Amino acid sequence: MSEATGIETTTAEQADAAGTPLRVTATPAALALIEELRADHGPVMFHQSGGCCDGSSPMCYPVGDFMIGDGDVHLGQVGGADFYISRTQFAVWKHTHIILDVVPGRGGMFSLENGREKRFHIRSRLFTEAENRALDGACKL
Repeated sequence: MSEATGIETTTAEQADAAGTPLRVTATPAALALIEELRADHGPVMFHQSGGCCDGSSPMCYPVGDFMIGDGDVHLGQVGGADFYISRTQFAVWKHTHIILDVVPGRGGMFSLENGREKRFHIRSRLFTEAENRALDGACKL
């Protein structure tokens, strides 16, 4: 928990079973909201917005409602939901561990959490030099 904000910003899983650092993880609050949305909408997925319409919010969609293309990079899964980012955004964020969290407020206009008075929010930290070496070659542009 961050003493400055009082918000849980890390998860237990920082690496996979092989020891490779995870590019995206989620706080317990985010995992709970994913489960809530899954119960209402079925399988869900995320796309990290690049600034259009809803700023830079992580957007949550029912699987199949957002078309993933060659210009998107799969960062991993959070709570069983695939998480994607555009290649241009990945070029900027590739040295960053993305932590999906939840804060009070309205969700993105097209994101499934809209209207629940809580929204997904991205927190982050830079990977260490060792983590960057371990990730070298993964998710190439």
